[in-house]
Amino acid sequence: MNGLEPVSFADAPFEIIDGDRGKNYPKREEFSPSGHCLFLSATNVTKSGFSFSECQFIDEKRDAALNKGKLRREDVVLTTRGTLGNTAYFNDAVPFNHLRINSGMVILRCDRTKLLPAFLYHFVRSPSFHSQVNSLRSGAAQPQLPIQDMRKIRLPVPSLPVQKRIAGILSAYDELIENSQRRIKILEAMARGLYREWFVHFRFPGHENHPLVVSPLGDIPRGWEATTLGTNLAALESGKRPKGGIREEADGVPSIGAENINGIGKHEFASEKLVPREFFEQMRKGVVRDRDVAIYKDGAYIGKSSYFRDAFPHTEFCVNEHVFLLRGKGIRLKQNFLYIWLQEPETVQAIRSKNANAAQPGINQQTLGGLELVLPDEKTAVHFDRSVEPLLAEIINLAKRIQNLRRTRDLLLPRLLSGQINVEAS
Repeated sequence: MNGLEPVSFADAPFEIIDGDRGKNYPKREEFSPSGHCLFLSATNVTKSGFSFSECQFIDEKRDAALNKGKLRREDVVLTTRGTLGNTAYFNDAVPFNHLRINSGMVILRCDRTKLLPAFLYHFVRSPSFHSQVNSLRSGAAQPQLPIQDMRKIRLPVPSLPVQKRIAGILSAYDELIENSQRRIKILEAMARGLYREWFVHFRFPGHENHPLVVSPLGDIPRGWEATTLGTNLAALESGKRPKGGIREEADGVPSIGAENINGIGKHEFASEKLVPREFFEQMRKGVVRDRDVAIYKDGAYIGKSSYFRDAFPHTEFCVNEHVFLLRGKGIRLKQNFLYIWLQEPETVQAIRSKNANAAQPGINQQTLGGLELVLPDEKTAVHFDRSVEPLLAEIINLAKRIQNLRRTRDLLLPRLLSGQINVEAS
């Protein structure tokens, strides 16, 4: 591939397809949490590909009424408004058959006789592509990349055999990453299943010796306690940002915002902001300690939580004003229990039901501290903590492995695209 002359997107062998806009765009009341066609939003297309943690659907009739933006298998999706350059690949691993893009994205549909979709997908994740996107972006409050500007981006188009070999090398890393992600889901499901067995169905070791007694929260095992979250917290605090907001810092300390409160072991490093070290060292609250649990406190998805432990995602970092950090007193409320309890759908629903502001959803310290919960006796708390610890520790080990695989893949990608690593047939 050495000496290969890149071509512009305008001349490349693929179509650029946008979505319906204006009067054809679905109205808010037409979306539902399940249905015929997944209507992609910004939360579904991340720097790591598709994410389906939060989905909105339209029905079959509404889908048929739209003229543009319908995905086919092997299409590549690219965000062009707000967060620019996030991309995803609609391959056979995607668990939905019907998808449409919103007005902040485009579809790249390859002529497969000249350009392999998997090769294009890897290119649009490369540093070369993103540097070109950043040079062409417009709009300060709402960054965007209009199609006419996108056509100026250049990409190498080697022979199909070379494209296939490059895509194969990089896809091997993707497969290892996906395997680790699947293992994380299994381990977290095991931990949550154990929680429900012990603390929802009350089938914990020795439960025969703990008859149920009446409490303000219903019947609970004798020796357990119906209480509130705030009573059992040693700390409930939020962080902050520098006056005037976070600017681009060449060097600093990571500051975690709501976009990175996605559950244990899930972290988008590229979306982080940095605060100046001098600012960080003056922070009295919001500095993350090992095993802090974090919760998203205001915005569209209040109640989402994460668990920072074992030097992941960093050994030194903080949170901004949109995130609460929670630390239990450690007697009956331990951090492993606290994180899993916050992940329970019933807990998330209880948190969201406390919000009284539809325009700007949010919860405050008093509201969060007032949440009711049942805590076990100290012996059961210790037993549960030790039982789930290996599961949660392995999740973090896998998350670190994913981070290393992505870093290696991203370092390899430009060398393959530039021809520094020879992939020509021998």
